[in-house]
Amino acid sequence: MSAPTGIAVSQELSSTFADAVESKDVRFLKVSIRNESLVPDGTTPPSGTLEADLDNLGSILDDNAPAYVLVRLDDPPSEWLAVYYVPDTAQVRDKMLYAATRNTLTKSLGSAHFTDQIFATTKDDLTANAYAKHKQHLAAPKPMSAREKEMEAVKAAERSGNYEGSRARATHVPQTVGLKWSEEVENAVKNLGSGDGGYLVLVTIDTATETLQLSSEAECNVDDLGSALPVSDPAYAFFAWPQEITSPPRRDIVFIYSCPSSSPIKHRMLYSSGCAVLVNQAKEILAASGSESKVASRRVETSDPSELDGSFLALSLGLTDGAEAGNPRAAAPTAAGEKAAFARPKGPGRRRP
Repeated sequence: MSAPTGIAVSQELSSTFADAVESKDVRFLKVSIRNESLVPDGTTPPSGTLEADLDNLGSILDDNAPAYVLVRLDDPPSEWLAVYYVPDTAQVRDKMLYAATRNTLTKSLGSAHFTDQIFATTKDDLTANAYAKHKQHLAAPKPMSAREKEMEAVKAAERSGNYEGSRARATHVPQTVGLKWSEEVENAVKNLGSGDGGYLVLVTIDTATETLQLSSEAECNVDDLGSALPVSDPAYAFFAWPQEITSPPRRDIVFIYSCPSSSPIKHRMLYSSGCAVLVNQAKEILAASGSESKVASRRVETSDPSELDGSFLALSLGLTDGAEAGNPRAAAPTAAGEKAAFARPKGPGRRRP
């Protein structure tokens, strides 16, 4: 969530990490949340290479309890890997608490120390083989959005000499905002395609770098949706909604753009401009992952997150009309079952000469 959790790094953890950085005799530093504070939960010295030690990382983790693990790299040894371990079997409150606090951990200890991060839901995600695949994923070219493909085509035309100047650029490059995706946001969108229950992925924008940041992801039912979004800041949300309105019932992935009226104008403009590209990129990511889940063709927009419920979603997505959704402004049918004809408003009176 965008609101701070109030959980801070303890003095004990700050001292333990500073000693680990200085001594270079710590491979793993486990961190847990206890009594509303981030505290050290044990250290492990290196016994070999990073890859060899990673195969033993699971032994210091619990099957059902989230934890953070700070891992020293081999090359260079001054850099650290932040591991965010949140098992699927953990309690929902713990999942959201650890998701909302991870940025506090690295920022408080010094973001410059951490050059990579891994998000894991099982111990199998934290083996040497899994880490090798993670590095391969980072090195692989990212799937390009429609906008990025068009930009690449323009650059290729420039390199080949078949470039028509500013007219070509105006024709081929759409006037939309392309936001950078963090790996955790991409993985969270992929996770939406699995399971059969309600699931909420909340995304915000780092306005300084125009990068999408994962605020939280957790199981969520439609009745709790309105209270799950920030009340004073804009946000994007992807909500996997199992609904029984359609026949047959289906599980829609609904994109929600929430922009409270109290949001700064600059932020509102950035979020509004990025909606269309973001939805298209999410569709491409889900398709590339082999998921059968689809993003709903319509998007939902609101300036008051508290109004988000099943009726509001159904009306916004065109699954029901205003009368069925309890919309008092919907036109009432006449006795013959037909809606009253539209009454043309009176024109302005004639001006006297």
